[in-house]
Amino acid sequence: MRVRVFQGRSASQALAAVREALGEEAVVLGTRRVGGIVEVTAALEVEEPLLIPPGAPLTPADLPPALARHNMPSPLALRLAAAPLPEALGEALAFAPLPTERPILLVGPPGAGKTLTCAKLAARATMAGQPPLVVTADGARAGAVEQLAAFTRLLRLTLAVAAQPEVLAKSLRRREPGQPAFLDGFGCDPFDAAQAARLHRLIEAAEATPVLVLPAGLDAEEAEELARAFHLLGARHMIATRLDVARRLGGILAAASVGLALTEAGIGPQVARGLAPLSAEWLAQRLLAPAGAPLDLQGECAA
Repeated sequence: MRVRVFQGRSASQALAAVREALGEEAVVLGTRRVGGIVEVTAALEVEEPLLIPPGAPLTPADLPPALARHNMPSPLALRLAAAPLPEALGEALAFAPLPTERPILLVGPPGAGKTLTCAKLAARATMAGQPPLVVTADGARAGAVEQLAAFTRLLRLTLAVAAQPEVLAKSLRRREPGQPAFLDGFGCDPFDAAQAARLHRLIEAAEATPVLVLPAGLDAEEAEELARAFHLLGARHMIATRLDVARRLGGILAAASVGLALTEAGIGPQVARGLAPLSAEWLAQRLLAPAGAPLDLQGECAA
């Protein structure tokens, strides 16, 4: 692992220097302000080579049709085809529950489903007897606050609107010990330095765990590039949305392969039952479902 320290007059300048020197694969280990300078400590992990055992190695053309149609990157597809699919998925990708020790800040590109996902998480916590603290930092998108407020009213929860880092930090002081906190982030283009810096400030102000929300159905290379950019900003977990309608899941697999643990799947528009825990077994069923087969609410192939 290569570890370096970068400096800039602002967080955006320092992050830009990280990307220029180490690329999108770099991992931010920490930031601090020294006088008028921002220091960012970043590292670049050297990936292990893909080893194909001797014999008759698979080529992309030899992939089982059920996997080939998902349009996933060839190296990942070959890894998944080399063993029973649930086992191969468990070895190639990480699966984990959502971390709840710190506030969860939902991050992602515009239109990924962050607001609806925030409502689903709040509904599930409320029904489990743990009413959460709900905050939206998306003050720019038309109707964003109203959409989430409609859900929180139904759940009898107070919605805090805090688009600025200082206001966000203040709103989180209302959090009771052990209380879940779900923060709806703004739609961020992580390749725009100003937007990336703004998101970084929100994460730091809230002392939050950033969780990437990414829709299924994206082009695999596009999804992987987005995931790497949000990984650089601190995301280590991912919620995959639109798994109730997407038929090709290569984008989700490519995004997770950069080092994001798969946590939950968005399986429908229902707020009360619209999330399901993601596991290697669950995902294998989806990948192997025949093309065009109807799916039930759990994402499994209907009989």
